[in-house]
Amino acid sequence: MLLPMLSLRRGAAVVLMLMAMPTGIAIIGGSSAAARPAPDSFADLAEKLLPAVVNISTTQTVKSEQHGDKANPNMPQFPPGSPFEEFFKDFFNRNHPQGNGQPQAENRKSTSLGSGFIVDPAGYVVTNNHVIADADSITVILHDDTNLTAEVVGRDSKTDIAVLKVKSDKPLVAVPWGDSDKSRVGDWVLAIGNPFGLGGTVTAGILSARQRDINSGPYDDFLQTDASINRGNSGGPMFNMDGEVIGINTAIYSPSGGSIGIGFAIPSALAHEVVSELIHEPDHIVHRGWLGVRIQAVTDEIAESLGLDKARGALVASVTDNGPAQMAGIQPGDVILSFDGKPVADMRHLPRLVAETPVDKVVPVSVWRKRQDAALKVKVGRLQETQTASAAAEGPTNPPTPKAENDTAKALGMTLSNVTADLRQKFSLGDDAKGVVVVDVAKDSPGAEKGLRPGDVIMEAAQEEVRSASQVAGKVADAKKSGRKSILLLVQRQGDLRFVALRIDQG
Repeated sequence: MLLPMLSLRRGAAVVLMLMAMPTGIAIIGGSSAAARPAPDSFADLAEKLLPAVVNISTTQTVKSEQHGDKANPNMPQFPPGSPFEEFFKDFFNRNHPQGNGQPQAENRKSTSLGSGFIVDPAGYVVTNNHVIADADSITVILHDDTNLTAEVVGRDSKTDIAVLKVKSDKPLVAVPWGDSDKSRVGDWVLAIGNPFGLGGTVTAGILSARQRDINSGPYDDFLQTDASINRGNSGGPMFNMDGEVIGINTAIYSPSGGSIGIGFAIPSALAHEVVSELIHEPDHIVHRGWLGVRIQAVTDEIAESLGLDKARGALVASVTDNGPAQMAGIQPGDVILSFDGKPVADMRHLPRLVAETPVDKVVPVSVWRKRQDAALKVKVGRLQETQTASAAAEGPTNPPTPKAENDTAKALGMTLSNVTADLRQKFSLGDDAKGVVVVDVAKDSPGAEKGLRPGDVIMEAAQEEVRSASQVAGKVADAKKSGRKSILLLVQRQGDLRFVALRIDQG
C-alpha cells in the first residue's frame, strides 16, 4: 500500500509514517500496567484478545484529472510550436476517438486497510481517523472473517481518533480500557493488528518511552514501543499484561517503511475520554476547554531572566481579548506553572491540560509574575473548531502613538530607534505600531543569535513597556549592573508576539 510520509529531517531518509494500506495509515505503540517477569507465553492472553481486534477495509473514489494533452500519460511533451507536437497529436487523435488526443478521464477506486478494536458489545469500534478519512465505504472484518458494514459515529482529527458502529447478529467481544498513566517504561506490551493486510497478527515488546512529541498535532503525548508493527497496523490496540487497552497504535519511525522497533501509540488516558465523548455527546463532537492564550517555551535563559529556579511552565506571549485568560487576569509575560492543581512541566503540556478540562469549570491557576507566585481563578471556555490558542478576538484598536523624536541607541549588538513615519513605511509597520524598532543587527551579536532582524519591534524590556530606544538601552544597563545573565524582551514581528531572552555580556 502507499503511505503518506512526514520527513523528520529535511533530506534525511528517516521518516515518520502514518500507516494504513493503500490510502490508510498504520501506527505503533506499547505499554504495560505493572512490572512483572516476562511470561512463558503470550498465547492465553492473545487468544482472549484476538476476537476483539478487527481489520478495517475502506474504499475511496479517486477522480482522474484531465489537463489538456497531459491527460494521456503516453503523450510526449514538446516545447510549444514544435513540429513533433502536431504529429503526435494527430497520432493520439486517431487512436482515441474521443478526439483532441485525450482519452476520457475515468474515476478509479482506491482501497485501504487498517486496524481497529471493539470497545462495546453494542458494536462500537475504535480506530485512527486517518484510516477512514475520505472513505466512501467502510467494512469491518471480524476475527472469524465476518464482514460488517460500518458507519462513522464521530471523528476527532486533532487526536487522530475515530469511532465506528457496526450491527451484528451475534454477540461481539469487546476489550476494556486500561490506564496508560500507570504504565511504566520497561513494562511488557502486546500489539495486535492487520499488518500488510495479513489479518490478526500479534507482536510483543516493551514500553520504550513516554510523552513523546512527534509533531503530529496539538496534543501529542505518545507512548513509544519496540513491539514490531508495520503498515496496516494503524488504529490497532496496544495492551498491557492484564489485557487492557493502554494505547492506539498510530505511527512508526522508520528509514524504510518497515518496523525498526520505534513505534508510537496514543495513550488511553487521552483516547478513552475522546472516544467516550464521540459516542455519548449528542453532536458526537469532542468539547475541549479553551484558555485563550498564546504560549511559548520557557528556556533556561528566559527562566534566568524571570528569576525562575529552572526552565518550567508555559510562558504567555499574548492573551485573547475578552477570553477566559484575560478575564481571569492572566497577562503576557506570566509563566503558567500549574493548571487545575496539575503542574505544567513545559509548554506542550498546557494545551492538553486545558483541553481535558470541562467547559465552564472554574479552576485554580498558578502563575509566575514579577519574580513571585500569583494565584488566579479561571473559568474555562469552550474551544471552537475555528479557534486556536493564539486567535485574537476583535477589539478596539489602539490609538496612534504620538510622534516621537528620532531617538536611537545601541544595545546587545542591535541598533534601535523610536517608531517614526519613515520606519513605518520602510518596514511596513501599522499605524498603531508602538515600541522600539530594530534598525540593524550586528553579526554574531546576542540579537543575531536569537534571530532578531531589522523591522522587529521591541514592545517590552524586562517585562516593562518601552517607547524609546534609550529606555531599552537603560534596561539592558540596569540588568547588567545587577549581574543578570540575560534580559527578556517582548518582540512583535508582523503581528506575531514572542518573548526573547538575550544574553548580556558582563565584560
